Amino acid sequence: MIADWLAGWPWFDASGMDLRWLVWLSWLFVSYFTGLNLLYVALNVVALRLIGRESVHSKLAALPGYSAGLEPGIAIVVPAYNEAATISASVRSLLQLDYPDYEVIVVNDGSKDDTMEVLKREFGLQLFPEAYRVSIPVAPVRGLWRSPQHPHLRVIDKTNGGRSDAVNAGINAAHHGLICAVDADSVLQRDSLRRIARPFMEDSRVIACGGTVRISNGCTIAQGFLQRVDVPSSWLARIQVVEYLRGFLYGRMGWVPVNGLLIISGAFGLFRRASLIEAGGFSTTTIGEDMEMVLRLHRLNRLARRDYRITFAPDAVCWTEAPETFKVLRSQRTRWQRGLMECSWANRQLFFHPRAGVVGWLALPLTLLFEGLGPVIELAGYVVMSFLVLTGLISWAAFGSFLLLAIGMGMMLSASALLLEELAFRTYPKPRHLMQLLAAIVFENIGYRQLQTWWRIVGLAQWATRREQRWGEMARRGSGQPGGVPPS
Repeated sequence: MIADWLAGWPWFDASGMDLRWLVWLSWLFVSYFTGLNLLYVALNVVALRLIGRESVHSKLAALPGYSAGLEPGIAIVVPAYNEAATISASVRSLLQLDYPDYEVIVVNDGSKDDTMEVLKREFGLQLFPEAYRVSIPVAPVRGLWRSPQHPHLRVIDKTNGGRSDAVNAGINAAHHGLICAVDADSVLQRDSLRRIARPFMEDSRVIACGGTVRISNGCTIAQGFLQRVDVPSSWLARIQVVEYLRGFLYGRMGWVPVNGLLIISGAFGLFRRASLIEAGGFSTTTIGEDMEMVLRLHRLNRLARRDYRITFAPDAVCWTEAPETFKVLRSQRTRWQRGLMECSWANRQLFFHPRAGVVGWLALPLTLLFEGLGPVIELAGYVVMSFLVLTGLISWAAFGSFLLLAIGMGMMLSASALLLEELAFRTYPKPRHLMQLLAAIVFENIGYRQLQTWWRIVGLAQWATRREQRWGEMARRGSGQPGGVPPS
């Protein structure tokens, strides 16, 4: 027995040690996992109630004449850095979106490749002496270009300042009151702008709205539009499909009724330009600039006692490519974890402020506890519980119950997210798709989740030590794009 083996070590004297604190600690871990899963179940129930109503509303909104030409103007800002291989197809797809009043602003952020030359050649760009108002300070702008063939396309050529700086440059140049920032490799569904703009038309208090981001790996993309949905051939990408379904459906929708949504994905979100300018634009010093902006908007509006809404449109969909190697995925997840801590710290004034409401008293503290500090607590729980069962201080039955709670509930929540997806949108309608994703749920909770815990601890350590974080480079397949790799 492990206990007998440990008894031979001089530092381990069970008879002289009071190990009851370890047992109490084990109950603390059980309580933590119970609280975590109860929170997710509550969010899931709320999302389930909302998804039916949103589905009906979405079908009504798709009827001809629903908006009666009242759609607000939108400026799509596309930050581009070394995107020569795919920028042409990406811009052409954006120019074909189904929306009556929008402009596309591509920001060439000091690319070292031929991004600017490709844009000039493909769209016949001409230098345009337009007045450029600097509402948000940005890196120097070298020139503004227009396309005679596409009047609603403009290109800003500037020195490199990073993604946030490029988006801020686009905000400065925008002619419309709503800003939609998308990545250069993002693929929007043709009606995505109509759907993400709907909350702004229905409620004048809305200052920001997030859309759903789905995984494009394995799908067929032609001319910048999604042609066929399929499950990725890579198991790593399949697991991320499940993650995204869970994170965007009940992870986002569950907080909407209480105005507690804390993040809008940088890949696809819509903001009021005036609110972004008032907030000072996207942060150029924070890794998670998308979450930091949402938290800052909450902080500014909550503390000023304004009546505002930050919401989510589950039927507004953007497709993006997910990492298919552990190296790139590790870099992404450590960056996300560090970004969560940086954003929380930058907006720490929200915590338990008398005017912070649900955000400062519930959403942000729970997110910090379960997502920010969760990896450390989860790893400690596994270590302590394993030690207790191996030394005979708790029974194997108790240890099995702990694992059932930690892993079984995770599987159930992922499966319920898949159910929500199929009830509302039927993105993956084939039985083969569902079987593959159900199998991915098993692998996600046994092995992958524990690996994620370690990566997130690394991200926490990088934040705590202020270690410099570099953005990992992702080798994209570029399916459906010029020179891209066809999907498997």
